[in-house]
Formats: sequence, structure tokens, C-alpha cells
Amino acid sequence: MRLLLVEDDPSLGPNLQDSLNKAGFATDLSTDGIDGEAMGQIEPYDLIVLDLGLPGKPGLEVLENWRSQANSVPVIILTARDAWEDKVLGFKAGADDYLAKPFQTEELIVRINAVLRRCTGQNPGALSYGDLSLDEAEQAVIVKNGDKHSLTGTEFKLLRYFMLHPKQLLSKTTLTEHVYQLDSDKDSNVMEVYVNRLRQKIGADWIMTRRGQGYIFGQQD
Repeated sequence: MRLLLVEDDPSLGPNLQDSLNKAGFATDLSTDGIDGEAMGQIEPYDLIVLDLGLPGKPGLEVLENWRSQANSVPVIILTARDAWEDKVLGFKAGADDYLAKPFQTEELIVRINAVLRRCTGQNPGALSYGDLSLDEAEQAVIVKNGDKHSLTGTEFKLLRYFMLHPKQLLSKTTLTEHVYQLDSDKDSNVMEVYVNRLRQKIGADWIMTRRGQGYIFGQQD
């Protein structure tokens, strides 16, 4: 899953970006409101973590502009302001969740996963589909017989995206856009390699190829 972090704090921003990447998210970082607003409108992010106190343009205005342009990407607000009035303003502007600073990175990751599941229609709790269960802490997949298979970083991101979008036709381009960061070397042809690796770990019948179109995740009836 691909995230945008809009945070101007020179120590918090890069450290949080690194933690989110290690948690299996492809995370881009923007340090001001103007650049962050443009990135959030142009790039196909799965979720945005938005600080309110930004240079260039306040985070609340950025969020309001996204929503006025029918940008429905889930947004979690970060702010040093913890008054209930500020929370109300954030939710009214279109935020999906709100986290006051200081916070533990683990709590933010849990909230990100919860918002992603809710916005894609998945049940709360551990991410599972059919006989598959994803261990997000260990970046591993548990299959029908109980065996656990470790996943590489890219395999984990790819399987999580598949599991959050079952029974949907997903092109190689779409998968590439949601698995890699903005400055990564994006080769959609490499996606076939990772799909085949996943098939070896979860079973070939979980991912169907539509030649020339992409892939569909979910065992066929």
C-alpha cells in the first residue's frame, strides 16, 4: 500500500517515513502544504497522513481542497493540538482519523491498518481472506494448513494490496503504482516475478492472470 506523509518536522518526518516503510508501506514524504496538496491530488495514494501545522498552506486547508475536488483518499490527521474543537474541525473537513502528538509509531500503524480495512470494506482486526491470514507484524502469510511463510518487503506490500482488493481486476500498472514509492525504479514487468513468488507461497489458484489486462486475487468458484 502506498502512503503520503505530509510532515514538516525535520526529525519526525524522515524517521516516521522510515518506520512506515519498515512496516510494509511504500511511503513518500512531503514537507510543506503546497507540495503535499499537489502530490495528494496527482498520485494514487491509498492513504495520507497529514500534519495540520504546515508551512506554505495549513493542513486543514489542504484537506478541504482535496475533498472539494472529490478526492476521497483516506486521511489521518497529525497535530499538536488536542482540543476537542480542533478534532471536530478536522473531521468536518473530511478526516478519517485523528492522532494527537506526541504519539507512538505503533499506534499510528494500527490506525492506518484500521482505516485501510474500513475504507475497503474489510472486517476490523487481522487482515484475512478465505483461508489466508496476513501477519502484518512479522510480514508473513498463514495458509490453510497453518503453515506460515515469510514474505519479502515487496511480496508483503503486494499481497496486502491484493487482499484489500479481492475479486477486482488489477493491472500491472495499478499494482506498481500502489506498491512502490514515488522515486523508485518502477518496472511493471517485474510485477510478474513477484506474483509468481506469491503463488509459490499461497497456492497458484489464488491469483488468476487475465492476459493483457492484469490479475484477479481470490480463489475462483
